[in-house]
Amino acid sequence: MCRVIAVRQHEARLPKGAEVLTVSGRTDLPSGLVTFMFTDIEGSTRLARMLGEDYGRVLNAHRGVVRAALSNYAGAELFTEGDSFFVAFGDAAAAVSACVAAQRALAAYPWPSADAAPRVRMGLHTGWATPVAGEYTSAEVHRAARVAAAAHGGQVLCSKATALAVATRSPEPAPRREDLALMGAAANGAAANGATANGATANRPAAKRPGPANKAGANGSRPRLGDQHRERRIAHAAPLDSVDLLDLGQFRLRGFDDAERLFQLVAPGLEQAFPRPRTPGAPVDNLPAAVTPFIGRRSEIAELKNLVGTHRLVTVAGAGGAGKTRLAVAVAEDLRAAYPDGVWLVDLAEEQPAEALAAAMGVRPEPARPLLDSLIERCADGRTLLVLDTCEARHPAARELIRRLLASCRRLDVLATSRTSLGVPGELVWRIPQLAPADAYALLTTRAAAARGGRPGAAGEAGDLARIASKLDGAPLAIELAADRLRLLSAAQLAARLDDPIAALDAGRHEPGRHGSLTRNLDWSYRGLSDGAARLLRRLAVFASPVELDTVEWAGEDAFGALSELVDRSLVEVVAGSRYRMSGQVRAYATRRLAAVGEEPAAREEHVAWSLHTLNGVAVDTDGQPRTVSLTELAPYVQEWQAALRWSATGGSVRAGLRLAGALDPWWREHGGEREGRDLLYRLYGRLDAEPGERIDQAELASAYLVHAGLADDRDERARFLDRAEEIARQVGHPALLVRALAGQRLSLVAAGRTAEAEQVCREVIARAERTGVPAEALPAVVTLAELLWRRDALDEAAELLGGARQLEAGRPEDRGSRTVDWLLGMVALRRRDLVAAHDHLVVALRSRLRHGFRGAAADAVAAIAVRCAAGGDPGTATVLFGGAESVRGARRATQFGGFWSGRQAALRRVLGDAAFDAAYADGAKIGFSRAVATALAVEHPDLEHGSARFAQTLG
Repeated sequence: MCRVIAVRQHEARLPKGAEVLTVSGRTDLPSGLVTFMFTDIEGSTRLARMLGEDYGRVLNAHRGVVRAALSNYAGAELFTEGDSFFVAFGDAAAAVSACVAAQRALAAYPWPSADAAPRVRMGLHTGWATPVAGEYTSAEVHRAARVAAAAHGGQVLCSKATALAVATRSPEPAPRREDLALMGAAANGAAANGATANGATANRPAAKRPGPANKAGANGSRPRLGDQHRERRIAHAAPLDSVDLLDLGQFRLRGFDDAERLFQLVAPGLEQAFPRPRTPGAPVDNLPAAVTPFIGRRSEIAELKNLVGTHRLVTVAGAGGAGKTRLAVAVAEDLRAAYPDGVWLVDLAEEQPAEALAAAMGVRPEPARPLLDSLIERCADGRTLLVLDTCEARHPAARELIRRLLASCRRLDVLATSRTSLGVPGELVWRIPQLAPADAYALLTTRAAAARGGRPGAAGEAGDLARIASKLDGAPLAIELAADRLRLLSAAQLAARLDDPIAALDAGRHEPGRHGSLTRNLDWSYRGLSDGAARLLRRLAVFASPVELDTVEWAGEDAFGALSELVDRSLVEVVAGSRYRMSGQVRAYATRRLAAVGEEPAAREEHVAWSLHTLNGVAVDTDGQPRTVSLTELAPYVQEWQAALRWSATGGSVRAGLRLAGALDPWWREHGGEREGRDLLYRLYGRLDAEPGERIDQAELASAYLVHAGLADDRDERARFLDRAEEIARQVGHPALLVRALAGQRLSLVAAGRTAEAEQVCREVIARAERTGVPAEALPAVVTLAELLWRRDALDEAAELLGGARQLEAGRPEDRGSRTVDWLLGMVALRRRDLVAAHDHLVVALRSRLRHGFRGAAADAVAAIAVRCAAGGDPGTATVLFGGAESVRGARRATQFGGFWSGRQAALRRVLGDAAFDAAYADGAKIGFSRAVATALAVEHPDLEHGSARFAQTLG
């Protein structure tokens, strides 16, 4: 047992004028079940330095106030040392009332200033003790002192023994400590689940992750000192039914092996919000427990851990809903061991940075001292990591806090999350990438299963789920919202609605907070933009794809500065090739803003003008001559032209729309966009009479009809539009248009199997073109006629016809890139078994088609080279090439040569056998089209094969 003694040598530490030590001479000390009370002033040394000679008067006033409050509760004051009291009570309820009265009296006392007011912490513990010669030699005294040491200034803590003694006291003999354990056995189980001494549920934060402060009454009821004690109150005592006990949980006290459950006294007039008790082994982090599993981001976590280890300030920057917080917490969890003095997560969305950080770390404001100084002192020597979340909400204050902390605390590191950079010297800004496709898919499927109550989705929905994840740009917030939508919609239905993600995901959502919907999330970012940046964001919404810097500068004044702001705020992303991109969510939001401010018509018309300008650049060379149509060169602009065409079809210029439709015609044919093209043309036709001020030239209209006829699958529809085009061409006397219209009739005849009539039409068109001086316009008829001749083995006539068509093809920019004449000459040569000529023509056609982006036509060239390999005695390579060609051709409209390819494949199957043929064909499909093309181009020229004259020459 340790004796409590008064040590006189402490006198030297006290300021002049302070009362040194008062030892009680009482002999009537309580015995048995005794409640011990310890008090002292928090920060007394700092207060003494601040007040100087006035500290003595404040200290004496403090003692007088405390003694006056204690005098009404029969407490035995054993001694007073410096700024502390040690008091014993024979009644636990009296001790509780004494503490409440003392705290109220201290709060009401007229101190010289608020800064001079002492903040007194108090602790109570009840245990078995017997006084010996005016002193207690029980270990319970030390336990009481440790309870008081765990309190904060203005706070009163008590042990479970005190709580039970108050709640269960009776006239029976007082129990020993081991009896108290039995008395509280039932309460122990309840308290372990957050229950209070009298069985009520308390608001107790988890011991491992305390909140910023213990706020009494936040949830449920607190332990109340019950009605059974009312008749036993001590005179002048505060009514015990106005005092509550807040269960704070179990804590280890210094010098004791067992954990002690601590309670905080809560009563009117007492401060209630405090940090976690000051006890050894306190948690050194407040990282939250994950409610849902963290999916993916393993490489990002590894990269960030390395960066945090080498840079003192790393800012994870990205758009709202990109997953910054979850990623930062995951990184912090992995770094716990590297920061033994604490890893603290602080959300700055609602509180000022210093106050929020202080609450998280348990740093209390002190009178006459800046809170930042207290934080610096707390972090000065420790190896600590701060995870500061949502820094953009308090940007200037967060920046200053981080700057001061890093400058003053050499072992402190900061991992911040923000939608924009912080601008602190030494900051490393790490832009969070979108989720990898596999991770985005995994997140969507996991959350969708939860939203559906654990039930699996429909069979075969994997493709639609992958489309959803892709359309949402791998953004975690959008994916979470989409998963919730899958409670109502099938994956296919939702995927079809995601061209406008805000309309699809926000409708009917009323959840509070910035992450409750995409709109509220983006409102948070948009409100902080300058006028110029907000205007540029709206103007860029009309662009459907990433744009280059010159396009951005075309879209707005002072665009460079505004663009920098948008990139810094993660609303625009820099992508490969120095292009600038908005996600689908941001574009949908900006489009709504554009309409809301009435700028949409003007912005859309400017976009149409830009589209026509780029069209001219692609279609006309620098010398004014038409350029070869290349789908490769069109590709960067197709999305923009289609967006401009949609606007023209709804409210813009019909003439501009018709011109854009003509430019998009070859792209639609190659990529299977015929249906969309027809729909847009129909809408343009419907607006022809709606614009009296814009006269559409008849030739333009005839050209549009021809485009429509080429896109039409229905023979009757094709014939109807060809008739319109022919009628207009005859009216305006346009020979080239008339030849094109007449040539269009051949397609319907071929499709109907009326090949003889089709041949006759082709010959008539060729003759008319020559007579009217537009021979190049007959090239489509020449090509069709050559194909028909090839079908019926009129190879000499076909070769002669094609030989004269080379010059015609060279004069047609829209046709010369596909090298159809060379392709057909190669097919004729194959039929003649002239492998050398076939190889030469087919390789030329294949290279040109690849260079200009005609993949479907290139697939036909690969298939033709497969026939050449089979004829040359290499059935294995031939079969692989057929498999590679089919991987592209299978998704496109069947060609007139499909029967020919099928016949050659059947012959190869007979030669190789089913198993070998199927294996080689599957190999070709697996390697992909690019490797199939490389294989085709690597086929040895037949004139270099063993035994040929050219082969002999190479041996020379």
